[in-house]
Amino acid sequence: MWQDWLLELLKGFGKLFLNPVFYLSFLFAAFLGVSRVKKERRNFTVRAQDAYFELKQLLPRGIIVGLCVSVLSIGLVLVVPMEFIIFTGIFTIIFALIGKTRILSPVYTAGLGIIASSVSVFLGLDYSLFSKSNLQPSEYIFPTAIILLGLLIISEGIFVRGNGVKGTSPRLKKSKRGQVIGVHLLERAWIMPVFLFIPSGVLTIPFEWWPMFTIANQTYSLIFVPFLIGAKLEVQGEHPIIAIRNVGRNLIILGSFVIVGGAAAYLYPLASLALVIVAIIGREWITLKQRNKEKNRSFYFSRKNNGVVILGIVPDSPADKMGLRIGEMISKVNSIPVQDKIQLYKALQKNSAHCKLEVFDTHGEIRFVQRALFEGDHHELGLLLIPDEKVHGNEAV
Repeated sequence: MWQDWLLELLKGFGKLFLNPVFYLSFLFAAFLGVSRVKKERRNFTVRAQDAYFELKQLLPRGIIVGLCVSVLSIGLVLVVPMEFIIFTGIFTIIFALIGKTRILSPVYTAGLGIIASSVSVFLGLDYSLFSKSNLQPSEYIFPTAIILLGLLIISEGIFVRGNGVKGTSPRLKKSKRGQVIGVHLLERAWIMPVFLFIPSGVLTIPFEWWPMFTIANQTYSLIFVPFLIGAKLEVQGEHPIIAIRNVGRNLIILGSFVIVGGAAAYLYPLASLALVIVAIIGREWITLKQRNKEKNRSFYFSRKNNGVVILGIVPDSPADKMGLRIGEMISKVNSIPVQDKIQLYKALQKNSAHCKLEVFDTHGEIRFVQRALFEGDHHELGLLLIPDEKVHGNEAV
């Protein structure tokens, strides 16, 4: 018995490398990294992160979360039709190729995969689309996909809340009044491989009492499926860490609601499709809620009268080594009050060998940081700031 399970695990793992989504995920993350560097250089003439940063975020956390979801998937014996895996992969590839990071959320890829596979089974077609399926629309197969969808949404929330706050991309934009302001953009993708059961194979489920199995053919296979999960969020009205963590928390709540609904759908299987619609509406509501909150708040990264707000920090620069953080405000440099970028760098030149800063942290508390400056250090400390608006006549440019 255990030899069959071990063999199916190995075979399922090998199928990971036959899935085009696995390879597309690396290309997509590389594309996000290169695009990020180009836009940061255009705004600041220097990048905040290297082109490999987004690629390095792709897999590590995804493996850990994927293993946890796999344990739950195997423990709950979440059997999904092969049609679901195929259609979810197709939607993932389409959205990635057109560069739509936001709709790489599992709400859209897996949700639309559930709808498409439901239609496929209803029409009697299998995943090849040329022969008849052995599944019946009344069988308890799609409530398991709904529970999986809920787990994927929770995983997205964990990625956003835990990793999304790391290394967001600083950008410059103009407000409606023409004022230059700073924003932070989270645009990232994670790949999460998950073991899933599919109908037909050599495995039999040892839990005869388990109420989820009413499928005629009670043999199954294990397959290792890569899910590409993307998120995109622009923050301008509050600190990016706070905003992104709030979105991640709301995603976890939404995923939990979908799981509860999926469990209830075993009594009413047709409710599965309604839950997909509810999940999509819930995901859109989270996005709109964040956007409306941004509109109703003043700009977090803008010019201040009592200091210079840090929009970004170059890794391994003097500013990074001094422990400066995004969102903090520098009020004095070498005991000289500063109000803009030009004043800050003029004050730095007063003492080229040593730098002492008076800084207000994100809680409004003052602290002092200082560091000796060495030859070869970044000449601007590695700070990314909002540029000064030069005045020519009566027009600010």
